[in-house]
Amino acid sequence: MPTDRDAQDELSDFTELMRQERELSVGLADIDPKARSRRRRIGWIIAAVVVLILFGTPAAYAAWALNAPVSAPTFTSQAPAVPTPAAAAIALPSEGASAISISGADEYLGGSASGIWAATGTDEPHPIASISKVITALVVLGAMPLADATDPGPTITFDKADHDLYDKYYVLGATIAAMPTGSSMSQRDALGMMLIPSASNYAEAVATWAFGSQGAFLDATREWLDAHGLVNTTIVEPTGISSRNTSTPSELIAIAKLADADPVISQIVATPWISPGDLGRMANTNDLLGVDGIDGLKTGNLGEGSFALLYTASLGVGSGEPLRVTGVVLEGFSRATVDRSVTALLESIRAGFHDVPVATAGQVVGSFSTPWGASAHMVVKADASIFTWSDTPISVAMQTTTPTTYAEGEVVGKITWTAGPNTATADLVIEGTIDPPTEWWRLTHPSELGA
Repeated sequence: MPTDRDAQDELSDFTELMRQERELSVGLADIDPKARSRRRRIGWIIAAVVVLILFGTPAAYAAWALNAPVSAPTFTSQAPAVPTPAAAAIALPSEGASAISISGADEYLGGSASGIWAATGTDEPHPIASISKVITALVVLGAMPLADATDPGPTITFDKADHDLYDKYYVLGATIAAMPTGSSMSQRDALGMMLIPSASNYAEAVATWAFGSQGAFLDATREWLDAHGLVNTTIVEPTGISSRNTSTPSELIAIAKLADADPVISQIVATPWISPGDLGRMANTNDLLGVDGIDGLKTGNLGEGSFALLYTASLGVGSGEPLRVTGVVLEGFSRATVDRSVTALLESIRAGFHDVPVATAGQVVGSFSTPWGASAHMVVKADASIFTWSDTPISVAMQTTTPTTYAEGEVVGKITWTAGPNTATADLVIEGTIDPPTEWWRLTHPSELGA
């Protein structure tokens, strides 16, 4: 067999011969159709000669053709289009003034959500009715703290002046509960009486007990408000029976968070009913407890058009930690309309968190093709969806690897979707199998074979 050097020299000679032949045959083809047929015959002869020069014998060519490497399949890909999630329709209260704050969702809602996330009406002082009792409880516990949520605290004994408060608030049309002269109750239960059934006579009695007089209580309350920067909140008495007890939606959110952080108050306002001593069972005025995760705080009522609710809720959304919601509605038309507006708002927030489908099993995102006609697809292995908030934009990225077998089911990459703090992934696999070229194709396509 000739050496590689000999083959190259001889190939050069034949290349020159072919060039001369082409020049001759082109001229002949212009004047004689038979020349074209002659040219094709000469081309085949020259090709056969070249093969023999390079490989010596047909057997050598066949051995080379059947074993020469072939080029890798051509690969093309395109990431799937990402959906545009529907924007959440937040059902904000349509009456009075309201505000809502959401903690635990900064990645979704933005860092301001834990302040005031949404509000309606004006952030100016409104009558707060019995929500005042939350402030009274905070001020009392500031002066007479309990060790923990289960500590009953000192015993309060009610005298004739306390007993007379029953008649005072009865005449005013306020909520009251029996307080016989000489009866006694723990501080914790007395706080429960003012916060659960909203007994106004207990609110005044506890405030006087803690500070010695109503004047001293009001002085302490003003100091407490100033210390917490609540400059737009005014308290003139401890119960809320006076319409001059006012605050703004934003400051009530701050007050609610202080109460929610207090273990005594937060446990009391989450209690559906109380039954201290011989007073019988009295229900919590907040009839939304347990609805949509609501676990506090306090109702208020100064008559038609002046209903209020300061509330907290643990709102479950997806598999993560529940969101902590604090909200207020002031000057609602009725208790029923206030309740409906709050539940509608919470349900709309929960509905705004949703799973968005981003891919289906078998979805084609790439293809492989070869010169010998074999082909296969790259597909998403399994259905995929991503959990997100409202219309948070979704991005997609693909990472692929070179297949080793080009066989059905081979994992050749991964696709990742991102929305806010969440990601979803799916494997990319080959659908179909790319078989190697046939022997005949190799023998008849030398130009497609590697060196």
